[in-house]
Amino acid sequence: MTEEELKDLGEHIAGAIENDVRGWKVAFNELTIEVNAARIVSVLKFLREDVLCRFIELIDITAVDWPERAKRFDVVYHLLSLHNNSRIRVKAQIGEDETMPTAIEVHPCANWFEREVFDMYGIVFSGHPDMRRILTDYGFEGFPLRKDFPLTGHLEVRYDDQEKRVVYEPVSLVQDFRNFDYLSPWEGAKYVLPGDEKAKS
Repeated sequence: MTEEELKDLGEHIAGAIENDVRGWKVAFNELTIEVNAARIVSVLKFLREDVLCRFIELIDITAVDWPERAKRFDVVYHLLSLHNNSRIRVKAQIGEDETMPTAIEVHPCANWFEREVFDMYGIVFSGHPDMRRILTDYGFEGFPLRKDFPLTGHLEVRYDDQEKRVVYEPVSLVQDFRNFDYLSPWEGAKYVLPGDEKAKS
C-alpha cells in the first residue's frame, strides 16, 4: 500500500473504533495505531473482520520497556493482511502491575507469543490458559528484557547429566587475573593491570 492508502486506512480505523484508538501514524511505510489495552481483543477482531482491513494473520507479539514511564510497557502486536499486502503495528500501554487481556480467542497463535512476553518482560495476560515461562528455566528469577535486569552476575546455569536437571553454580573463571570491577572502559581500572607494570603513571 502507498503512504496515502495507509493514511486513509488509519483514518478509517480511527473513525470506526474511535473509542478504542488513542492515536495513529504512518512511518517507514507502515501504519501504527495506539489503542486502549483493555480493548485489545475487540480491536484485533475489528482489524481481522473489517472488509477494508482484513489483517487475518498475527505475526508476532512483543513488548518495549520504558522504566521511567508510569505505564511502563508497550505491548506490540504485528499483523499482516495478505489481501492488502500490508502490515500494521498495534501498540497498547500498560503499567507494571496491570494485566493484558489474552488475544487467543481472536488469534490462537497468540498463545506462545504471550508466554514469551511474560517470560521476558513479566507481563501477565489475563485469561491465558497456560501462563508460564517458555524460554527460561522453571526456577529462573527476573525478566531478561526489562531494562533494569542486571547484565552481569556470579551464577551460571547448566544441565547436569548425573542429576538429570538444570543446576545453578558459581561462575567458573578460567583466566587467572579475571576481576569483576564493574567499571566502564572509559573510567579505567584503579589498579595496575598485569603487563602494564612498566607503563608511565
